[in-house]
Amino acid sequence: MSVDEVLAAVDRHGCPLVEITGGEPLLQEDVYPLMERLLADGRTVMLETGGHRTIANVPAAVIKIVDVKCPGSGESAKNDWSNLDRLAPHDEVKFVIKDRADYDFARGVIAKYDLPSRAAAVLLSPVHGVLEPQTLSEWMLADRLPARLQVQLHKFIWHPSTRGV
Repeated sequence: MSVDEVLAAVDRHGCPLVEITGGEPLLQEDVYPLMERLLADGRTVMLETGGHRTIANVPAAVIKIVDVKCPGSGESAKNDWSNLDRLAPHDEVKFVIKDRADYDFARGVIAKYDLPSRAAAVLLSPVHGVLEPQTLSEWMLADRLPARLQVQLHKFIWHPSTRGV
């Protein structure tokens, strides 16, 4: 879809809030003019990014949700750590947690970068069907971790293997 087609679809739905996600949006060059035009139209814009591409060129008004990849994902070596220095107070940081090693990794990153003072929210999500939310919440409570538990809600609404939702 072109930027104009996306904007027309957003207009048809009357969406005041638009979240850009799915795959890695920052791989699409048109995402930058799309964000600018959505903001110019008075919309709240959120961008969910995998954290391996720089957020340096994302418009300041966009709420960035940066996914820090944990070791259990097999992608942690790709994290662009400079993104954590680029966070604005309205941004969020997300970790998807597979096991205790991922949790310990996330806890270390949260402390090292003092994420609670840099972002509006620090979110920890258990890998659906692998780590029970209760287990993750117990670890967080025991450590008094300054973060929120977040489940992958789309996997509860639709079948976990459903794509494009």
